Amino acid sequence: MDIIKELRDFGLVPVIKITKVENALPLAKALAAGGLNCAEITFRTECAAEAIAVITKEMPDMLVGAGTVLTPEQADKAIEAGSRFIVSPGFNPRVVKHCLEKGIPVLPGCATPSEVEAAMELGLKAVKFFPAEAAGGLNMIKSMSAPYGGIEFMPTGGINDENMLDYLAFGKIIACGGSFMVKDSLIEAGNFEEITRLTKNAVMKMLSFKLAHIGINCENKEEATKGARLLCTLFGLEYKEGNSSTFAGAEYELMHAPYLGKNGHIAISTNFVNRAKAYLEKQGIEFNDATAKYDAKGNLKVIYLKDEICGFAIHLVEKK
Repeated sequence: MDIIKELRDFGLVPVIKITKVENALPLAKALAAGGLNCAEITFRTECAAEAIAVITKEMPDMLVGAGTVLTPEQADKAIEAGSRFIVSPGFNPRVVKHCLEKGIPVLPGCATPSEVEAAMELGLKAVKFFPAEAAGGLNMIKSMSAPYGGIEFMPTGGINDENMLDYLAFGKIIACGGSFMVKDSLIEAGNFEEITRLTKNAVMKMLSFKLAHIGINCENKEEATKGARLLCTLFGLEYKEGNSSTFAGAEYELMHAPYLGKNGHIAISTNFVNRAKAYLEKQGIEFNDATAKYDAKGNLKVIYLKDEICGFAIHLVEKK
């Protein structure tokens, strides 16, 4: 599978420093329990390669990359340990070329137009933006994206649960790297339950699931119109008629003919439909791909789950 697509689907990449190999597996399990089956293990400690090897052996479905890779030799150790992608804090041509020769995805740190051009010259389509906040943050990324439209970014450095949504909302950002859910103190203390809680909170904040509206199946337009007008009268809602349904406010959609779901459908809004779909699929949820709707840029905007819940079809829809 395309590593960049996998990273984009996750949206968040925990950046981890492991000082004790025995913490590697419980940490990876804590992240997975929180909804993130991915991690960037930094090569800032002696046991980084061993930690990667332990995780990739015991949890083959975990997307593990190596961070803070400064030399081709470190890249080789990371690859041998099972790392599926390489991340470096700066743009080192030797490291980038070595990784490309090895056929492993690499995201070098780029904070200036010159570094982005150097990455493009080597054929890269995505780079790390580091240190993100200190190097100008989202405004800097947007400025560089104007002349370099073919490059996407993974910002890292200063990313937290307060600013991550601002970054992720920009289409040229594949994912945000951060350590706010895997603080060193929590790892050292073995407080993996708290890491799971923080990870889950970050994932839920990123996706922000909310009830958008309830769809009610009607036999015909006349029934839908009558029902919608009654709801509007009862609850002071705005009546709005469409081609295939009539809305009572934004909360109720009355179908002019029976549609998906025995009784109707429930629309759940989310910040990112593609990331929500990927997250739910990892929980074992299946989707009806025939119902998928995309925008002009190919971004997934609407899709139904395969199974009904209590007679209602469920679909995801991107927040407006």
